[in-house]
Amino acid sequence: MRKFEEVTTHTEEIFKGKIIDLNVDTVTLPDGNTSKRELIKHPGAVAVIAVKEDGKIIFVEQYRKALGKSTLEIPAGKLEKGEEPLITARRELEEETGYTSDNLELINSFYTSPGFADELVHIYFTDDLRKLEENVEGDEDEFVELAELDIEEAVQLEKEQRIHDAKTSYALLYLKLRGIK
Repeated sequence: MRKFEEVTTHTEEIFKGKIIDLNVDTVTLPDGNTSKRELIKHPGAVAVIAVKEDGKIIFVEQYRKALGKSTLEIPAGKLEKGEEPLITARRELEEETGYTSDNLELINSFYTSPGFADELVHIYFTDDLRKLEENVEGDEDEFVELAELDIEEAVQLEKEQRIHDAKTSYALLYLKLRGIK
């Protein structure tokens, strides 16, 4: 056993949902004691930093029930079973924004909350956008509105907590470090 590894001795499935599953694992700790771990299983997600030719960044505003408010976020969505992240990124960009790109560059991937969830988010960047001629149907239970902001406007909205999620804060940091103005 590795120095910090916990060995699962039993898994109890508590909830199996459309987006997440919740399990409670009984684990043996490195010192031999046992403990419980409440774990969320998630298929993973993508997010796209989409910058238009004029330097404006594309955001979507949507209501987030878990927060009880609307937030501005970069376009994002859940991986479908067996779908490659690049395909998901293009699909979500098209569905949420009406734009597409043949040039999506993987920037990084990160775990959102590794203490209790296995969700891995893949972040892509593009500044090579084309407006689609026809609308692509999004999810039937998802209502979004587009916003195009420059980096200063976005940073101000982040200070006001209108932009308030990790993937979008990560995107803004990336754009500042890249020198996008």
